[in-house]
Amino acid sequence: MPKPEGIIAKPASSKEYKTGSWRVKKPVFKHDKCNDCRICVMVCPDGVIFGEDKKYWADMDFCKGCGICAEECPVKDIEMILEVR
Repeated sequence: MPKPEGIIAKPASSKEYKTGSWRVKKPVFKHDKCNDCRICVMVCPDGVIFGEDKKYWADMDFCKGCGICAEECPVKDIEMILEVR
């Protein structure tokens, strides 16, 4: 089946494509104020945040740097920093 016009990837297939190179900023999980609410995991549109016991991280091969995790973190334990390559 051909892909619809205007899309790069088939729906639900982002894990097949490494999209981290699109990023301008990246999330840095500080781990000092985390309350283990898992909101970052729930709001990530690409489902690339993992962890437990107040230690979370994003899979940088797929994180696009949208910043939703940092914006929604109630204790501001995630900082978006400029990507240096």
